[in-house]
Amino acid sequence: MIAKPKRYAGYILFSLSILFSINAIAADTLQVCSPSGKICVKTWMNNELNYKILFNDKIIMGPSLIDLIPENKPALSFDKSFKSSSLKKVSEEIISPVAEKRKIISDVYNQLTLIFKQPYKVAFKVFDDGVAYRISTSFKDSLIIKKEVAEFRFPGNPSGYFPEIQYRTDGDMFQTSFEDLYRFKKIDSFPINSISYSPVLIVPETNPKIAVTESDLEEYPGMFLMGTGTAALKAVFPKYPIELKIANGEYSQERVEKRADYIAKTKGTRSFPWRVLMIAEEDRSLPSNDMVYRLASPSRITDVSWVKPGNITDEWIIDMNLFNVPFKAGRNTASYKYYIDFANRFGFSHIMMDAGWSDNNDLMKVVPDIDMDELVAYAKQKNVKIAMWTLALTLNRQLDTALAQFDKWGIDFIMTDFIERDDQLSVNFHHRIAKACAEHKIMIMFHGTYPPKGFGRTYPNAITREAVLGSEYNIWSNKVTPSHDLILPFTRMLAGPMDYEPGILHNATEKGTTPVEGTVTSPGTRTHQLAMLAIYDNPMQFFSGNPSEGLLEPAFMELWGSVPTTWGKTIVTDAKVGEYIVTARNKANNWYIGGMTDWTPRDLDVKFDFIEDGNYKATICKDGVNADHYASDYIIETSTVKKNDAIKIHLAPGGGFMIKLERL
Repeated sequence: MIAKPKRYAGYILFSLSILFSINAIAADTLQVCSPSGKICVKTWMNNELNYKILFNDKIIMGPSLIDLIPENKPALSFDKSFKSSSLKKVSEEIISPVAEKRKIISDVYNQLTLIFKQPYKVAFKVFDDGVAYRISTSFKDSLIIKKEVAEFRFPGNPSGYFPEIQYRTDGDMFQTSFEDLYRFKKIDSFPINSISYSPVLIVPETNPKIAVTESDLEEYPGMFLMGTGTAALKAVFPKYPIELKIANGEYSQERVEKRADYIAKTKGTRSFPWRVLMIAEEDRSLPSNDMVYRLASPSRITDVSWVKPGNITDEWIIDMNLFNVPFKAGRNTASYKYYIDFANRFGFSHIMMDAGWSDNNDLMKVVPDIDMDELVAYAKQKNVKIAMWTLALTLNRQLDTALAQFDKWGIDFIMTDFIERDDQLSVNFHHRIAKACAEHKIMIMFHGTYPPKGFGRTYPNAITREAVLGSEYNIWSNKVTPSHDLILPFTRMLAGPMDYEPGILHNATEKGTTPVEGTVTSPGTRTHQLAMLAIYDNPMQFFSGNPSEGLLEPAFMELWGSVPTTWGKTIVTDAKVGEYIVTARNKANNWYIGGMTDWTPRDLDVKFDFIEDGNYKATICKDGVNADHYASDYIIETSTVKKNDAIKIHLAPGGGFMIKLERL
């Protein structure tokens, strides 16, 4: 990662003006504001460290508590006073090697650091799009953390979007796949015996909206949020596992049988994760917010030139249900050659060999119907890369052997699945696996696990994650709807790229369909699926549909395969949480604009005021005139547009569109 500092000449003057404002507030209250002055944090010590957040002088988060309580060491709040404080103004640029939203990221903030008599510091970073704080310690010996106090109190009685975890009988509440619906409810009605993972989105009666999450999670458990019966949420953390049991089966994994009475065992001198509050005056500013990335630790990989994400096919959702082929479809050499030919035909960089290519519990046992040497040679001839699915428990056990074998096959991307925890041991696992893969120049995607929370900045080869209720749920349920799809950019996506896996070519109206094995149908229109390529962050974007169907619609698939997965710029031009969104992305001289709606049909004006001067060829894929009854109906048309032109596009219920602008 490369950072280019741009220091202001008025730094000393700035510091003096802030110090003056601190003295003017109160002897025991400190304040720091964002560069624009719109967002301010006030903090003071009472029995514990308190802080509140103001937006345009209006309190948007009331007095909330911060504390860290180790075992056999004084707590952060022990002395009930600050020793000293410092302020600094920062303006830098981060150059992202895997541009999830944009290549050049502005990192501009003002920071207040509180120094305590005991070996603690608390830093507040205040950006123009949010606030973050973190605790640091400098104890000489190791720490056992009994508890962290993190409260988020809001004025009035706001509502929120919560991915509330459903109780499970085969594990504790913290054993979860992180794949839940976001439910909208009043904060004070959030059950005190339920928990929600982050991000959550707080919706007051009037804007700004506030998203709560975290960044830079390492050697520490993930943060969950619990209701309090009031307009406040409090953080809870999975306790440290001290007894694990292997739950054997088709997808074997570790289950926590017993947890300690503490949450972490860690170094005495370290910084803990950032607690992040994204603040959005307009809904459209949320999906393009990259605070979580900015706050994460810089890359630990010196040379990232080999990290080359792209687009990829996958056969798992459609269960390899190919047709119009002269061979028996299944997990065999002929079927994967067919996928390689499809990828080559439509510009996909990779094919995924998903679960079933080997014995799940032994990656060295390739199934008899697959000749890996033949497939590897064929893929190389067709200029297509092969990616491999792995079971996390197996990968962890066979890591060195498996990575060496992947090297021999020329594999540069793997998925590992069924982790379903974010306690400290699980978090450590992610770091260990990503580091080992980087040493072999292998990219990795974690499935069945928690959102990335900035992990992709620290390990750029960890290019995406699941942690989302996405297309695979169409196999067995009707949970995934266009309304759900329109919540994700404002919630889950705030924590980093997500592997939703769009591309279902059977599409349904709101009346829905009964899931049929092998013939998966997605609620919403065909172009609703296509639009996700421009709307959802995912540097390794999957096509999960049936290639046999795709071959019947070459113009559609050529457009799909031409959409990039990393971006120079991202601009959300219009959006409303849960209802609609229009996102424009830039790559080199071209622009890609995606729009989606919920079940409400609507007309959206697309204004080309963000493009450069000159003429562009516009390829427009939009809902067909019959898409309200036959959801797979679409039309592709072309025209010429220039800067400041505008077009009106009609979206059917659950509809969408994609516009590709090519500079002429």
